[in-house]
Amino acid sequence: MEKPLKIAMVAGETSGDLLGALLLDGMRQRWPNLEACGIGGTKMMHSGLTAWWPSEKLAVRGYAEVLRHYREIVGIRKQLLQRLLLDPPDVFIGIDAPDFNLELERQLKVKGVKTVHFISPSIWAWRPERIEKIREACDHVLCIFPFEKPLYDQAGIPATYVGHPLASVIPLQPDRTAARHALGLQASDTVVAVLPGSRQSEVQYIAPRLFQAVALMEYAQPAIKFIVPAIPALQQHIEAVAQKLGILDKLHITNGQSHSALAACDVTLIASGTATLEAALFKRPMVIAYNMHWLSWQLMKRKKMLPWAGLPNILCQEFVVPEFLQEAATPQALAQATLDWLPTTGQHAGQYAGPHAAKIQAKIDTLQMRFTDLHHTLLRDTPTLACDAIQSVISRA
Repeated sequence: MEKPLKIAMVAGETSGDLLGALLLDGMRQRWPNLEACGIGGTKMMHSGLTAWWPSEKLAVRGYAEVLRHYREIVGIRKQLLQRLLLDPPDVFIGIDAPDFNLELERQLKVKGVKTVHFISPSIWAWRPERIEKIREACDHVLCIFPFEKPLYDQAGIPATYVGHPLASVIPLQPDRTAARHALGLQASDTVVAVLPGSRQSEVQYIAPRLFQAVALMEYAQPAIKFIVPAIPALQQHIEAVAQKLGILDKLHITNGQSHSALAACDVTLIASGTATLEAALFKRPMVIAYNMHWLSWQLMKRKKMLPWAGLPNILCQEFVVPEFLQEAATPQALAQATLDWLPTTGQHAGQYAGPHAAKIQAKIDTLQMRFTDLHHTLLRDTPTLACDAIQSVISRA
């Protein structure tokens, strides 16, 4: 009997868990007897990963936030390294989470374990010096954006552009009617999807601003329906924030279903991150927001290289959607920018403003064409391309 292919993987948050699951599904088609272990979430476990720790343990963003969890995270990495060196996998695949994975990959590579990093660190946006750490840590990088591979080629680091897995999952023409039906919404409803992030620290710092913006929008247009998809681990936290602000009864908080919410909505008020790319693939107008601990912000903004933070703006190389970061992310600014995508005025949804509504619709049409072009750019046979690259690493002497 053929020896099973042993894969170790680490994904550190909800988006990494989703991408890891899609990669696992593709790998299992290539290697049906594949064995996978490591750190992941419910989606990766459903795709066959034996999770030694849940991905939520690593779902921390920002310098100040990491410091609070530093000892636990370093302890997990040390235990994982020891376990993998005792029974080495054929290849280790780190999925995003560069602060955790790159050092782990470096130590594994020194000991002769083949390493692949899936989802390139954002060296094109900030911390470009990190490319030297990548060189030391990775045998191969799987890039999800087309402009990333030339950067690695120039640095002499093996890399493959595999496209973005979500571009194959999200349809080019999302079915808004079906999504609204699944969420109990009417075709005539004005719907705003509110996505406050997938980490507890994001909910802590971002959700209050987003929900205060919801209160302002609800006052301006009482007929708006607000959908808040929440990952199960954070649903109670999100509900507690909404309850404290007195708007829990104004929100339809769902258990997951972020893709249904994005397909159903007219516009989304959304935390910066992978979810903004999902919103772009669903061709939805959006307002991007982010807020973090003040110390983390001071440290991060010094290393920022681009004028944009949101992935749709970065990929389009211009501000195609508004984004509000840190002090600029006031409830008033977020509410007004979100309402600006809706062709309604006055106290009730449905009061259309003639030429004003036509102008907004033209802006939305243009945005959707840009996002459709982006979708085509990211659409590749990701499982095959990724598996070919992983096979080359495993076979390499």
